[in-house]
Amino acid sequence: MVTLLFSLFVIAFLQFIRLFHRYLNTGIGLGKNTMISEKIYNWCNQEADVSSELAKDPNHSSGKIVRRLYGNHAGGQELEDLTYKIPQALPEDLQRAFECGRWGNAQPSELFLQVFHDVLCTLEHDPMAGMTSPSLLGSYGTMPMTIISALPDICRHMSNLIARAESEVFLATNYWKGSDAALLITNSLKELSRRAGERGRRAVVKIMYDRGNPKQVINNHQCVSPATYTGAAVQLPSPEEIPNIDMEVVNYHRPIFGTFHAKFMVVDRKIGILSSNNIQDNDNMEMMTEIEGPIVDSLYDMALITWHNAMEPPSPSLRSSPPTSDGGGPEQSSQKNTVLDHYDYGGGSSYQATMDGSDSKSPAVDHNDMSTSAHIATSDDSALEGQSQGTDRDLGQQQNSTLGSLDLPQHTSKDPHYDPDNSSELARMESFLTPKGSESHMSSVTRLLNTTLQPNYKGTAPECAPEDAMTPMIIHKPHNPFPIALVNRKPWGAPNHASVHVPQNEAWLSAMRNAKKSVFIQSPNLNAEPLLPQIISCVRRGIDVYYYVCLGYNDMGELLPYQGGTNEMIAHKLYQELDHNERKQLHVYFYVGKDQIRPIHNKFKHRSCHIKLMIVDEHIGIQGSGNQDTQSWYHSQEVNIMIDSFEICKAWVEGIRRNQNTHLYGAVDTKDGVWRDLETGEEAEGSIGINPGKFSWAKGIVGAVNRVRGVGGF
Repeated sequence: MVTLLFSLFVIAFLQFIRLFHRYLNTGIGLGKNTMISEKIYNWCNQEADVSSELAKDPNHSSGKIVRRLYGNHAGGQELEDLTYKIPQALPEDLQRAFECGRWGNAQPSELFLQVFHDVLCTLEHDPMAGMTSPSLLGSYGTMPMTIISALPDICRHMSNLIARAESEVFLATNYWKGSDAALLITNSLKELSRRAGERGRRAVVKIMYDRGNPKQVINNHQCVSPATYTGAAVQLPSPEEIPNIDMEVVNYHRPIFGTFHAKFMVVDRKIGILSSNNIQDNDNMEMMTEIEGPIVDSLYDMALITWHNAMEPPSPSLRSSPPTSDGGGPEQSSQKNTVLDHYDYGGGSSYQATMDGSDSKSPAVDHNDMSTSAHIATSDDSALEGQSQGTDRDLGQQQNSTLGSLDLPQHTSKDPHYDPDNSSELARMESFLTPKGSESHMSSVTRLLNTTLQPNYKGTAPECAPEDAMTPMIIHKPHNPFPIALVNRKPWGAPNHASVHVPQNEAWLSAMRNAKKSVFIQSPNLNAEPLLPQIISCVRRGIDVYYYVCLGYNDMGELLPYQGGTNEMIAHKLYQELDHNERKQLHVYFYVGKDQIRPIHNKFKHRSCHIKLMIVDEHIGIQGSGNQDTQSWYHSQEVNIMIDSFEICKAWVEGIRRNQNTHLYGAVDTKDGVWRDLETGEEAEGSIGINPGKFSWAKGIVGAVNRVRGVGGF
């Protein structure tokens, strides 16, 4: 308790000195131009960035490089909160936003540029608000694969990428706990060491996680000793077990509430991974994307900035040139093109999309006929010229029609089987999901979803149509590079809500402010105060808003004061603000596992969901580690990508539909936001309902303690 009070005092005192200093030097009350200022424009167009400057002297710390490049500008989030105005982008503002990105030959849509413009405006008082050099925030790339599945499947893919690494792995997660999932990763580190020894070239591995430590009051980035990281809590391999790897581990947290919540991996500065999962055993459905091309350099830059310390040894990828193409596609263009000629700013969209020929207000997820795959077509078919036809699932089946019929053993912590490429991994997954003997497809799904925590849980769902069969690994069709932006946020430890106008939050808000057709959200929790009015606004503009949340996810923690409340409370609140006709535009669902017919409360640890995703107007997708809850909006460091691709967003929607039963069984009652069994009228077992009682704050304290111990959800 003494340590906690001292931390609060130190943080409050430093905040006062810092804000007073900025008040004297900048002045409050001057307001803020909603256009991208000259300062931001110059940051986005300067040649130097943190990674390129660190390459000149790899023994420096990235923290020193940040101060050298941006001086005292970094760290002014308090002032941003006092002067912030909602951006209103004019055509010339969108041209300016276009010139602040490095898009290659990819052409951002009007909506993408509107959101990107508003994201850039958050850098006015802190160029590091997005934890990435401003010149690298807007980029482009490709996405070979997405995984929507149980947590171990993502760790399996991560382990394969680690084993296939040539020189370097940078892995970051919020919570790392010695577990079966962690063993998949540690085994792959041993495999990487073995292969590095055979090549005669050592590999470098950097690992970051957040396990609270009192020393972080003085130094947020604590170097972890082998004696600590090999202990029972984490169980990473010792230096003796990986003799051909130089490994460093950092424990990062910004007291009090500045959680390091980002979950990503960079391999050889060539492959980037953004995922929703921690490294621990649980029952969660998760989501992971794999990206390639110049956007990986942006993710790598963010990793270096997040590490903050001098690296020992330095990152070997600093010596390599950043990616300049998509691995076969167009080279990065050095010319600044004009964007104004490509758009009709009279209110029309640069793309037109329909869902199976329905009208312009079709939802991104067709809940009226979920047995039919949603169809999205662009008005510019040339963008897909030369690509194979059919869905991403069709492509995977074509590639693995032979291999998928083989009886391949599953890649596990006790019996590792490393594959040479993604297609081989897909074949192994297809083999595991192939029914054995008299087994049904749904029984094989239950086999997949049952982890070490609930190995014998029974499925209740009937068989599904072949086109709705679960497909955890989605190999995307070959596609041209598309615009991608990093929309992150830095950690904020102070016990207040001052840090809200950051790239992540503004991306979500701007996408919804500028939406014209549909919004789809999936998050474990949804209770962030700034988000709720935007949902209401979208609904009242006639936009269909669909959101999926998990029943009971960390209910106890969400009951704490200023945390926003539970998912049931928020659904009830939103529906009560809408009239009868408006409620038809808001569609709230509780997650239902693929092999189930009803939501299962998170406290039972049988079928939960931890996916973080937003899709707007069927082509803007925001995916990563950020939840739609109070902690992620105001405090945690997060990493997310914003993409501009009908094709990938369509594949995500189809993946959500095929790999869950939420759309079939998870809808709440629009009268009060409560889920009830359609046959019995009963609420879900374990539900605390829309009124948790007078002493809900006491339950919240218990939940907060569990979260710190790693029992609660992050």
